[in-house]
Amino acid sequence: MTKNQTNEGNEGNNSNSRRKDQRKEGKVAKEIESQTAKLPSDVFLWTSVTAMATSFTLKMLKKDDIALFIGQWAAPFLLLGIYNKIVKTSGHDMTSKA
Repeated sequence: MTKNQTNEGNEGNNSNSRRKDQRKEGKVAKEIESQTAKLPSDVFLWTSVTAMATSFTLKMLKKDDIALFIGQWAAPFLLLGIYNKIVKTSGHDMTSKA
């Protein structure tokens, strides 16, 4: 084994320990994640679809300003759903139980 291979191996160990240190969450983040983890991921999807349907209905009723306002909620709800899924699969729950 060469000196570079030995150093690369040590760097890999150091980067793993750095990743574990970076995964520490604050109390507020842990509490938010523990509460949102209780929600099924479908909640965020259906909330987004509901926002789109409501926006469409309001647009048909010629209430353009409120339709645009509510229509813009769809993307944030989908992003919250993605965040929720990430937390459930590889968030602090996975690192703190180990």
